Parts: sequence; C-alpha cells; structure tokens
Amino acid sequence: MEALFTIHAGEYLVGSYIEKKYPKYHVWIPSKRNKKWVDLLVSNGDNSKTISIQVKSSKDYSPDFNNPVHRRKLVGSSYFNLNTAKLSNSQAELWVFVIHSFKLNKYHYVIIKPQDLSKRFKRIHNVNQNIRSYLWITKGKECWETRGLKKAQEEAILNSDTNEIDENRNFSQFLNNWESLEEKLGL
Repeated sequence: MEALFTIHAGEYLVGSYIEKKYPKYHVWIPSKRNKKWVDLLVSNGDNSKTISIQVKSSKDYSPDFNNPVHRRKLVGSSYFNLNTAKLSNSQAELWVFVIHSFKLNKYHYVIIKPQDLSKRFKRIHNVNQNIRSYLWITKGKECWETRGLKKAQEEAILNSDTNEIDENRNFSQFLNNWESLEEKLGL
C-alpha cells in the first residue's frame, strides 16, 4: 500500500522555515508525478511568481568525530550522496541542503543554484559519477566542502587559515543566504 501523503524531514524543515521567515510566501508540495524533479514550489503573495526547490538533508556528524578538535570547532557536519546526472538535469531552480547542528540544536541551510553546484563539484572532485559531499559548518560561520582534503587542510579550515584551500570548496556565501529566493519572488 502506498502512503496517501508523505514529505521527508528536510522538505518539512525548509517549508516551515520559509513560511516563518517569509509569511507572505506560499509553500507548495508538488504531486507525486512531479516529485522526482522538484520537492517544493514557493510562490509570492499573489502567486504571480514561483521558484522550484530541491531539498537534501543530513544529520549532524560532528558528535561522531573521534578528534575532539573537530567536535569543538564545528557546529555542523553533513554527508550528502548526490547523483551527478540528476544534478545536471535538475529542473529545480535552487537546491537547499539542510544541515542540523547537534551542538546548537538548530538547522543551517546551504542555498545554491544547481548549475553553480555542478560547476563547483566538477572543479573540486572532477568526477562524472555520484558525488559524496561533506559540508562542514565552523564556529566562525563558514561552510566548506571537505571530502578528500588532507588532515592539514581540514585543520586549516578549523583554524580559519584557508589561504591554501581551493576557493571552490568555500560554500560560506551560500550558508543561510536566501537572497536567490528573495530576488525571484520579491519581499
């Protein structure tokens, strides 16, 4: 038997956040037929403009780190397994990554256009298969993609000494930045 109505936790968190932060916006859940392409639709107050969103969510892996420095200096750490074909062919205008902060008991959002995400991953990982991504959020409110980094590079990120780190790994400009949504729908 198939469920009559389901929504995963990440979609719920993004929808709830948008409704709270932007009370004039409307959040819509596409029908099952269209669900594989877009998780949420958001429209402005008079429904004259819309934006489509793909949501990915992860638990916080920070408490699982064996290294106490990681546990102290990170407020959130996530793991995402992404299909490059789905990313390249995404019909969503924005991808939103939901990262839970176990330490702060709050959620962080990385909001990025799929084209920008795809370009960054190609530069970082140079792969055409599935991408395994680790997004870290530091106490300094920075967000970095850390999969494949050496321990010295991880330490540099934790110490805000990132001059030697590939700038494509820096996702800080997308952290909790809902500007793309606001630009499309207005305030």
